[in-house]
Formats: sequence, C-alpha cells, structure tokens
Amino acid sequence: MDEDVTTIHITKALSSSMIVELLNKYSNLEEITCPPSVYKRTSKTYIDALRRLGIEVRKKYDWGAKSRSNDIEFYVRKLSDEGLSAKQISQKLDISLNRVYYLLKKSEAEFDNRKRKHDHAEIKKLKKEGLSAKEISERLDIPLRTVYYILNKK
Repeated sequence: MDEDVTTIHITKALSSSMIVELLNKYSNLEEITCPPSVYKRTSKTYIDALRRLGIEVRKKYDWGAKSRSNDIEFYVRKLSDEGLSAKQISQKLDISLNRVYYLLKKSEAEFDNRKRKHDHAEIKKLKKEGLSAKEISERLDIPLRTVYYILNKK
C-alpha cells in the first residue's frame, strides 16, 4: 500500500475492478490523470462515483518526446561563437556531431563548417580597405583567380 501517493496516471480506461484495485493500493488518492482518449472511453458513472469519493479524474496531455537539451543549445551556440569547430564542440559536450549541426541550425547561428584553404574574411576585409585583387593576391600569396572567385561569390 502506497500511502504517500496522491496522484496517479493511467493509460487504460477505468473499470470497476480497476477502481477497487486503485483504492486498495493508494489509500490517499486524490487525483487520477489520463490521456484524453482514455478519458473518452471511461464511463461517466465511474468518473462521477470517484468525484463523490473526493477523487478527481482529469485529462492530462503528456505527449511527445521530452526535450533533452538541458540548456545544451545555449552552450553549443556559445562555443560556436567562441570559434570552436563542430567537431570540437561535439567532443567537449560529449554529444554527436549531427546533434551539434542540428542545434546550430536551430539557433540560426552564423556557422561555417567548411574548411577553407584561404581566409575569405581577410580577403574581403583587404578589398574594403581599398586593395586591388592583384595586390591582395600578392600580399597573401594566393592565385589571382581565387581572389576574384572569393570577392565575386555571394
């Protein structure tokens, strides 16, 4: 007999034998919760009888998988903003690489997972400073066609 239990959740429609069993097992029962589909299949007579005994029967929406994030989205975004790669984040937080990519996409983070041979941001910065494509090419020692490609890419 569980005297501390005041609320239980059932997944089958109530029957007279089930009610007797529940009352014997849980002497301090105050509330029975169930999914809406089970509530519909339960006789109104049983629900009214339980209400007279001081036990409420209520619908409880308890659907779907529960979020397992525990603020992990925040940490993934923070580590990404600090410049860690997806693989490093995955190892540091001990979560799968796919989950890292999913959380980054979900948080709409500015994240580039491609390894680049040349620093695109630096090339664009030099262009804004007024250097020509040829000057950038010579300064960074990269092919002129690559500089044009990076600058013209949207």
